[in-house]
Amino acid sequence: METLRERKKQRTRDALLRTALELFTTQGYEQTTVDDIAAAVDVSQRTFFRYFAGKEEAALALVEMAVAHFVAAVRERPPHETPMEALRQAVLEGWDTLNDVIEAVVPIELYLRMYQVIESTPVLLAAHLRRSAEIEESIARVLAEREGLDVDADPRPRVAVAVFGGVMRLTERQWSVGEDFSLDAMRTLTVSYLEQVGPALSESWRTR
Repeated sequence: METLRERKKQRTRDALLRTALELFTTQGYEQTTVDDIAAAVDVSQRTFFRYFAGKEEAALALVEMAVAHFVAAVRERPPHETPMEALRQAVLEGWDTLNDVIEAVVPIELYLRMYQVIESTPVLLAAHLRRSAEIEESIARVLAEREGLDVDADPRPRVAVAVFGGVMRLTERQWSVGEDFSLDAMRTLTVSYLEQVGPALSESWRTR
């Protein structure tokens, strides 16, 4: 059972994260300092660093939560699904519960606006892509374990995740420069692109 102390620590972390994202999305990531965030929550800089290693970790915290939610969903997919179908269903069905995960900390609109900040801030985008590569390796290992394979001897898990990760990256990029920044728009775009994976890889594109 969660103690009062643990609940207080969680409330402080949530307040710091929410405030950090509000400042990043209103005045810019580069223009926001740790002191700005701490002062807005009325805590010390030292308190901020108890919860986050720095601004970058705070900026990417919700993305990390969403990714952890997806990886858990992949692990729970039924064994009869093919690897690509498991990945597809995990992300699509994950949209239905992502709201609850994110809304427990910040409004979903703030989460979506932060995605745009990440895409438009080179230092954050670089960090996001670096972490994405690490996450892809983790997912490949989940798939290999699920299929009873040695991920270092069989390239298929990494190949499947590389294809899937590329599609998700394309979705993020196209959604961030579009006109509709809603979660429904991102979900629709994801569905559209994932449905093109098979035809793009196995069919001729030539028109007569």
